[in-house]
Amino acid sequence: MAFKKTANRDLPPRMIRRTRKRKGGTTWTGYYYNGRDADGNRVEIPLGSDLDEAKIEWARLDRKATPKPAHLMDRLFDDYEAKVIPKLTAGTQADYAKGLRQLRKAFAGAPIDIMTPQVIAQYRDARTAKVRANREIALLSTMFTFAREWGLTEKANPCFGLRRNKETPRDYYAGDIVWDAVYAQAPQELKDAMDLAYLIAQRPADVLKASATDINNGFLMVGQGKTQKRLRIRLHDGATASDLSEFLDALLDRKAIAGIKNSSLITNQAGQRMSYAMLRNRWDEAREKAAKKAAAEDDLTLSTTIRQFQFRDIRPKAASEIDDISHASRLLGHSTQEMTKKVYRRVGEIVKPTK
Repeated sequence: MAFKKTANRDLPPRMIRRTRKRKGGTTWTGYYYNGRDADGNRVEIPLGSDLDEAKIEWARLDRKATPKPAHLMDRLFDDYEAKVIPKLTAGTQADYAKGLRQLRKAFAGAPIDIMTPQVIAQYRDARTAKVRANREIALLSTMFTFAREWGLTEKANPCFGLRRNKETPRDYYAGDIVWDAVYAQAPQELKDAMDLAYLIAQRPADVLKASATDINNGFLMVGQGKTQKRLRIRLHDGATASDLSEFLDALLDRKAIAGIKNSSLITNQAGQRMSYAMLRNRWDEAREKAAKKAAAEDDLTLSTTIRQFQFRDIRPKAASEIDDISHASRLLGHSTQEMTKKVYRRVGEIVKPTK
């Protein structure tokens, strides 16, 4: 029967921790390998009292790769990357992997227990990418929560209460002139993506995954990839069809006439679901054409403004142009209106002139 660990779950398989109270009141700790002798009888092979050295000897006996010392940040990075990151969404995995690369550069080889708020504050201040530094410290904070659960440290999370770099939310607003300039240069599939993004006010990834199968019982069903929040966007107000409903009807009619059977709402001319790379290529090309056209007409201010327009600015454009902040917040999937106001409402309050 295979040996099954019921204790010492923080140790590798077949490693045992033994402790003894000494007469002086101190505690001795030793490590053993749960092995077999030549006759197949169970035998505990001493590995020593130093955990890192014991793991090296364990690896030799168990014919496994030597694990990273448990007291070093490398071990935490490796364990988090292997155990936690694969369970996250694709976008979050990519973002965390980027942050983890920076943290490894800074803290590889460092003992976990020297990670104090002062050390992390020095990292924060040294990073030139201030917003990314905030994300990396947030990731590090999450990792320390797991480190405590995994028995890698008993110290309090050194990231708690640590001041973050000040962030200034992007405030770019694409007015109608900029929108129309890019829209005029866009191929039909990009126009469809722009229209759908504006009408449903969702993130680019959620726009691209929208499908005809999401249209159900008078609603367009949306599952936000980032937050996992579910929305039902109403297509009719009583007997009146919304602009979204009319757009979807026209889009599906065009797809049927073109013989496109793919259920994805946003497809390329060949009928394939549009990937983010396809969208980005079409967007960059249309935006550059629009910017060059404005420059050729000696409107350099418009040309510069067009070049600043990003597809992700369509979501805040929609949020800014909905009069009811409560409606805008619900459509964006925010749990509070504060996020909508702070980040996505990029136009000022409507006021009257002096006279």
